[in-house]
Amino acid sequence: MSGSSSRESRRRAIEEARRAEARRKRRVRLGLAAGVIVVVAGAGVGVGIAVSGGGGSNADGGSGVVGNAADYLPLSTLGTLTAAPAAGALGPENVPIPSAPVLAGTSGATAGQTIDGIGCETSEQTVFHIHTHLTIFVNGKQRQVPAAIGIPGAVAQQTSAGPFIDSGTCFYWLHTHAADGIIHIESPVERTYTLGEFFDEWGQPLGPDQVGPAKGKVTAIVNGKVFKGNPRDVPLGSHEDLQLDVGTPLVAPETINWSTTGL
Repeated sequence: MSGSSSRESRRRAIEEARRAEARRKRRVRLGLAAGVIVVVAGAGVGVGIAVSGGGGSNADGGSGVVGNAADYLPLSTLGTLTAAPAAGALGPENVPIPSAPVLAGTSGATAGQTIDGIGCETSEQTVFHIHTHLTIFVNGKQRQVPAAIGIPGAVAQQTSAGPFIDSGTCFYWLHTHAADGIIHIESPVERTYTLGEFFDEWGQPLGPDQVGPAKGKVTAIVNGKVFKGNPRDVPLGSHEDLQLDVGTPLVAPETINWSTTGL
């Protein structure tokens, strides 16, 4: 065997080991050993994906904000904020699922084509794997971010904590597995992705005066700081708590306990 063939074999073995470990972690977290009922949530040939425990990296390690600090203002600049609502029941990722209407459903037009340079892959991507939590309020009322954004032909597994999108025809590098607001960034390259790219996959508009079908002044809060620019440009960071408020009243930023999620 030539040197190049040997290196390629080792590379493939390493990738397969990573994927096997990611699949094992997903089975442990979802409690598949206890048995589940498979529920078909969409058509198409299913392709599995793993949800690993926080691979990849992020510039701030989840403690601050991603990008230029000058792009943010103190939370105090917003004045008095309404208290956040009580958290919903914990979902399959051990993150609360809001007891609220869905902001907008997934888009049938997101069918595997490249969007904003982001591809849709038939296997999990492990080079860059981080997670952001998105919360949305419209005139002070919470809205749910649906499962299966960025997963055409989604298929759900029913867990003891509710449905979890486990497979689909392909997986965009930004996607959601549950209706808990967790955005999975699983990319073959390490780079900074933005909230606007996620909304483009969702098939929903996002700008200073609109979030999906909801219209009004948009306030973006990232890890307790106010983003000054267009919300489309908010960078997605590791263990980031990101909130969009459309209109008023403004709600105190919601946070989750990342240490209990396994993400």
